[in-house]
Amino acid sequence: MSHAPPPAGPSNRTGPVTTSVPQPGSGPRPDGNRAGRGGTALVTGASSGIGAVVARRLAAEGGWRLVLNGRDATRLEQVAAQVDALAVPADLTRPGADRLLTELVLDHGGRLDLLVASAGVGWAGDFATMPQARIDEIVGVDLLATLHLVRALLPHMVAAGSGRIVLIGSVAGSVGVRGEAVYSAAKAALAAFADALRYELRHTGVGVSHVIPGAVDTPFFERRGAPYSRAWPRPVPPERVADAVWTAVRDGKDEVYVPGWLRCPALVRGAAPGLYRRLAARFG
Repeated sequence: MSHAPPPAGPSNRTGPVTTSVPQPGSGPRPDGNRAGRGGTALVTGASSGIGAVVARRLAAEGGWRLVLNGRDATRLEQVAAQVDALAVPADLTRPGADRLLTELVLDHGGRLDLLVASAGVGWAGDFATMPQARIDEIVGVDLLATLHLVRALLPHMVAAGSGRIVLIGSVAGSVGVRGEAVYSAAKAALAAFADALRYELRHTGVGVSHVIPGAVDTPFFERRGAPYSRAWPRPVPPERVADAVWTAVRDGKDEVYVPGWLRCPALVRGAAPGLYRRLAARFG
């Protein structure tokens, strides 16, 4: 995966931009669901996989001024050209990249109505043999980069009094997956962050959605170093995740599993952890 430098400026879309500082309470509704009616949206991890499909879905819905971020500049430009979006290639794990991206988004759109944080990497294998660099990369990309970006963007959304943050998690964060210990840990932390942040943002007009897919048919598995080999469940197409993202945005949902039945293992683990662990040890 390539590492582009922090954004130096926008590309693909041209024309004048305006900068505005939102005033507290200026948002149209205090329920966090203005994002369902369009506005400025930022999608990270948009150069391929889930992020790219989410960008296309938002473009198809209409009414969105899209800003796309990813680490592969060439692929990102291709996706941006397809959906008439502003492409901002950047590695968000680099210090200060979150603040620069925030400035560009606000300069471009004047405000931010929707963040879809879908950037993520993985690694498959026994934790005892996992290279330290891969541990740092997964925690950096899947967790810390998202936290830093949300921290940079959030004050502007709260000041505007509306907006929605959509975090793309994983069922691995709900139940833990053998051979993906660090990925599971990072996604579990992201799930806890989504819950805690949602509590903090009550009555601010900013909502938080957590979309939790299982295996998805994207290049993710090739890049993690091992293909998906389970006979069941089969990977779902990324369009189903994009549908779930749109449902969360449109209806203001807190949590959406993809497919929906994946909520059951998480419920069993919570209600009967001993039973779940015995079943997971045997079948997982």
